[in-house]
Amino acid sequence: MCLISIIIPTFNRSALLKRALDSIYEQTVSGYEVIVIDDGSTDGTADMIRIDYPNAHYHYQSNAGVSFARNNGIKRAKGTWLAFLDSDDEWVPKKLENQLKLLNSFPEYKICHTEEIWIRNGIRVNQMKKHQKSGGWIFSRCLPLCAMSPSSIVIHRSVFEDIGYFDTQLPACEDYDLWLRITAKYPVLYIKEPQILKYGGHEDQLSQKYWGMDQYRIKALQKIISGNQLSDENKQQAINMLLKKSKVFQKGALKRGKVESAQYYQQLIDSFL
Repeated sequence: MCLISIIIPTFNRSALLKRALDSIYEQTVSGYEVIVIDDGSTDGTADMIRIDYPNAHYHYQSNAGVSFARNNGIKRAKGTWLAFLDSDDEWVPKKLENQLKLLNSFPEYKICHTEEIWIRNGIRVNQMKKHQKSGGWIFSRCLPLCAMSPSSIVIHRSVFEDIGYFDTQLPACEDYDLWLRITAKYPVLYIKEPQILKYGGHEDQLSQKYWGMDQYRIKALQKIISGNQLSDENKQQAINMLLKKSKVFQKGALKRGKVESAQYYQQLIDSFL
C-alpha cells in the first residue's frame, strides 16, 4: 500500500490541471499515487493526462459533481493517507513533506491542514479575519463558514470509514458539511506557513455558480444537529449558528418577495426556539 493517495477532481480544466499536477510531481516526498477523477470533461483532458502524465491514474465518470468525483477517488485510493487538490490550485514543493513530518510527530492526530495564499484574477489578496485558520478542536470555528481548504488537507483514510464521505446531495458547501462532521469528533493539526496557492475569480467556481451559499450551510447544520454525534455544547453552538443564518435568509426572502422561502425559514427558526 502506498503512503499517500492524492485525489484531483476536474471538469473541463485541462490547462489549469497541468499546473496542479506539476505541483504534485514537484513534491519533495515519494510514495504517493495520483488519482485524477474526470467529471465528464470534453476539453481533451483524457488525452492530456495520457500523453503528459502517464503515471497518473485517470478515471472518467459521467458529469455528477465534485462530491461524486472526490468520493470516487476515495474509494479507489490505496494510500494510508488521503490528500486532495482542486484542479485550479497548486501546492508548494514541501507541502506533503511538512505535513507528514508534523503528523509523524503527533501520531494521535489524523487530520492536518495548512494556511494558504489567495490569488484572485491573478492578484494576491489578503484574507479577512473571519477566514483565519487554526488547529486543535475547531468545530466552533467551522460553523460560520468553511474553515479548511480541501486542497490543504491530509486525512487518514480511517476518518472516512468513521464519519462517511462527501454528501452528494449538496450542490455546494459539501466541504463545509464534511469539516463539521470531522471536527465534531477529531482535533486537527495546522501549519501556519502557507503550503498551497488557492486561485479564484474564474467563472466555473461553485461560489460563482450558486447564489446564497449559506442555504447549503443551513442544510448541513440541520443534518448534523439532527444526528447524535454532537456534544451538548457543540449542538447548542450549531443551533445558534443555524438560527443566525436562517434569520438572515428569512429577511432576504421577504425583501425579494419570495413568500414561500420566507415561510420555510421562519418555520425552521420557530422549530428551534
